[in-house]
Amino acid sequence: MPKWKRDDRAGLMTTADGGSTTPAGRDGAARGRPAATSRQDVARAALDLFARQGYDETTVDEIAAAVGISRRTFFRYYESKPDVVWGEFDAELGRLRDRLAEAPDSEPLMDVLRRSVIATNRFGAGELDELRIRIVLISTVPTLVAHSAVRYEEWCEVVAGFAAGRLGGSPGDLAPQTVARAALGAAMAAFACWARSEGGDLVAEVDRAFRLLATGFADDGRDAA
Repeated sequence: MPKWKRDDRAGLMTTADGGSTTPAGRDGAARGRPAATSRQDVARAALDLFARQGYDETTVDEIAAAVGISRRTFFRYYESKPDVVWGEFDAELGRLRDRLAEAPDSEPLMDVLRRSVIATNRFGAGELDELRIRIVLISTVPTLVAHSAVRYEEWCEVVAGFAAGRLGGSPGDLAPQTVARAALGAAMAAFACWARSEGGDLVAEVDRAFRLLATGFADDGRDAA
């Protein structure tokens, strides 16, 4: 899998207070958890290790030691190693569901989808390097590709539920499922193209992909306001 160079400016190995990590014990596990340790600290340490030495080659014990926690404490933050790569996906999914539910009935279905997906995928400048690592891992590591199927299905369930409310019928019917899976494809294409570019605009790519989908590819969305 691809390797990345460590970028100290991204702060991938620093803790929330900028301090150093706690030394590991003889068994390779950390001796204690600094009071400032957070889920984000664990994720940053893990992503740095994945980028430098590979996802499959990195163990949970190494992640725990890097951030200064025990193996047991790691599993209080994340249920599994793949969950670290997906970050705050559950929270983002909840925000997407809320955005879709709050949209006025008068707003066209595809406009709601485009606006809601963009709103739940805005990242700060300091998060973009980590996001690129996540996307490359999810799309290239076989074990993560398999895990992704479960996550994508959850995403489709949310969108299909919204589409069924607009179109009628059940979320499992053909029309809502087509909307959901087409929307997923558009979002995945936008993220993949952005991840391969240097200095690209993620929001612009997602916007363009959904405009292409909404217009049947008659308008590439480049001139959209």
